[in-house]
Amino acid sequence: MVFKKLMQALGVGGPEVETVLHDPNTVPGGVVTGEVTLQGGTHDSQLRGVFLALRTRVEVESGDNEHSTDLEYAKLPITGAFSLDSGTRRTIPFRFHLPWEAPLTHFYGQPLHGTTVGLATEVEIAGAVDATDLDPVAVHPLPAQERILSALAGLGFRFRKADCEKGRIHGVNQELPFYQEIEFSPPSRYAGGITQLEVTFVSHPQSMEVVLELDKRGGFFTEGHDSFSRFTVDYATVDRTDWQQELDGYLQHASRRRGFF
Repeated sequence: MVFKKLMQALGVGGPEVETVLHDPNTVPGGVVTGEVTLQGGTHDSQLRGVFLALRTRVEVESGDNEHSTDLEYAKLPITGAFSLDSGTRRTIPFRFHLPWEAPLTHFYGQPLHGTTVGLATEVEIAGAVDATDLDPVAVHPLPAQERILSALAGLGFRFRKADCEKGRIHGVNQELPFYQEIEFSPPSRYAGGITQLEVTFVSHPQSMEVVLELDKRGGFFTEGHDSFSRFTVDYATVDRTDWQQELDGYLQHASRRRGFF
């Protein structure tokens, strides 16, 4: 990133800010480290604090309408109030812990199109807040998430898109006010019963919930409908399961029957 002028709060001649991430690649529950550098302007400034805020684009449903908005869901103060003299520079190191439920942005090193995560730097000056552009953060899967996604790829499911929905999933221990849906197109072996599969991970320190939503194809005399299921994956024992075989059994059953196991 380059220095950004904080003109909204102080006008011409105000301080500038630059945020540098040591490595933007991380995982849910992981840490992003870096430095925020403030460069004094042409006059002294009284800063009330510097904050880092994690933001993600989410879809919001309102009645029959839907719109997108940037949602801030984790915030870290990295310094309190201080004076920044004209022409001086101050660098503040930071460690930002991502929530365990942070959405994924990459898989196999490729972007999951539709989901972005950014770290914004917010400087509070005399009651006003001026934020820089977002520094992109690349959130890669946890090993357990990678096992599930790799199993689906092995079964022939093709990634279609990913997005984040504001709201909560009934019956799931969820802390963030939104969840991510990773959408796949089914291979031909399931296409007779399933039109699409959406996968949601709700991760915790020792385990994660996996929520599957199937849009099922209707027959001549029945309408299509959605089927839901969820199961818990323990990180300590995830490698003991053949997930490709396990998921194939779940999905074959779901494509044939109205209920989900």
